[in-house]
Amino acid sequence: MLEQRRQMNPVERRAAFSIAGIFSTRMLGLFMIFPVFALFAQQEFEGVTGTQIGIAIGIYGLTQAVLQIPYGMLSDRFGRKPLIIVGMLVFMAGSIICALADSIEMMILGRAIQGMGAVAAVLMATVADLVSEQFRLRAMSIVGITIGLSFTASLVAGPVLGELFGVRGIFWIIAGLGVLGIFLVLFAVPAITSQSFQREAEADPSQFKDVIKNPQLLRLDIGVFVLHATLTAMFIAVPFMIRDLAGLNSLSHWELYLPVMLLSFVLMVPFIIQAESKGRMKPIFVGAILTIALMQLALLYGASGFWTLFLWLLIFFTAFNLLEASLPSLVVKLSPADKKGTASGVYSSSQFFGAAAGGFIGGWFYEMYSLEGLFLFTAAIGFVWFVMAQSMANPLPLSIASVHYSVKLSDAEQEQLSEKLLSYDGVHEVVFVMADQRVYFKIDRKKIDEIGLVAYLEKGLNEA
Repeated sequence: MLEQRRQMNPVERRAAFSIAGIFSTRMLGLFMIFPVFALFAQQEFEGVTGTQIGIAIGIYGLTQAVLQIPYGMLSDRFGRKPLIIVGMLVFMAGSIICALADSIEMMILGRAIQGMGAVAAVLMATVADLVSEQFRLRAMSIVGITIGLSFTASLVAGPVLGELFGVRGIFWIIAGLGVLGIFLVLFAVPAITSQSFQREAEADPSQFKDVIKNPQLLRLDIGVFVLHATLTAMFIAVPFMIRDLAGLNSLSHWELYLPVMLLSFVLMVPFIIQAESKGRMKPIFVGAILTIALMQLALLYGASGFWTLFLWLLIFFTAFNLLEASLPSLVVKLSPADKKGTASGVYSSSQFFGAAAGGFIGGWFYEMYSLEGLFLFTAAIGFVWFVMAQSMANPLPLSIASVHYSVKLSDAEQEQLSEKLLSYDGVHEVVFVMADQRVYFKIDRKKIDEIGLVAYLEKGLNEA
């Protein structure tokens, strides 16, 4: 019977924090170059174009999006740790190519190979293998917070490390982070004694059609596409603006990014509390989207020096961090109970495709129409997202849980149990998946004690 623990055990905590550490090495490696790359490429590669800079910045997203789900499927067959190590080795190879690149084309190749180490889905499946079900959401939250902090740290660390070691030195440091990630896999991540397909953490190809056709989930997928397209496109232009308008050389940009990122996290917190605790998710979410779009116009028409850049970037990153934190939780709230892993996989791929599109298209607009073309492009897609978001429903604070059962249940027994569960205030959806011998359900944790409910169901189903 499921033990009614209220805290993760030492193995689960070790799994959560070690996997979060591996994620952080990946995120730092991919994003540390963002604040300094555009200026570096202009100085290093003669005749480089805006399109080429954009491709080099964003192409990791394309290879990441294409390969992350296949990596997850291969890990079901060959094991989680071997696939993570392979991914980290590929990531290191790409970083070394970037460090040695003597042309923008070689740099683009290196960034593409960096993205081919697409282990995100495998890492999330590893969390599901090592952390018991009632604490899985908590472990995923630890990973998510680490990813957010790593992104913030990368914007500050990039210019600082560039000042100390040069931009090529950053790529060597990124390769070193890959080594650190492999050490964490070998010596920090607990041994995986039982591995199986995790429907709550992995994508099931047979569900892709249903997930993509779901209008609520599709709206979120388009949203994260736009959000990361906007972010990537901005980093083609913002480094030049900080140099020319704020008077900071590329290796001093951290003086602007550090206070912006720290303050944006502080300013985000009240909005998160209002959205999650006070049931005001939709107006705050939609307001943040509008803010993202408006800040593109502010950067274009209202940036004239250090303090105006500081203000517009602070407002932008407050809204960006709010949306980045809210979107994954909305995927969980709105996905069907038995399709969470697939919905999350499609969402993640949309995010990476957005990064690629922002680099490719944003770079082209910057090359052809300078700052005006780039920021009108990002503003336009932001306003399109704002219009689409108007029709979203205000989501209930739901989460997904499941219970494995060993007894054979007839259709009538499944229907009877579903009706009984749905009669409880706080249970909103029940789905039996016979192939998994598991029942999935969506609950409102404010009304239902999830751990108690799971324990009760497991006892009733397996001791019947």
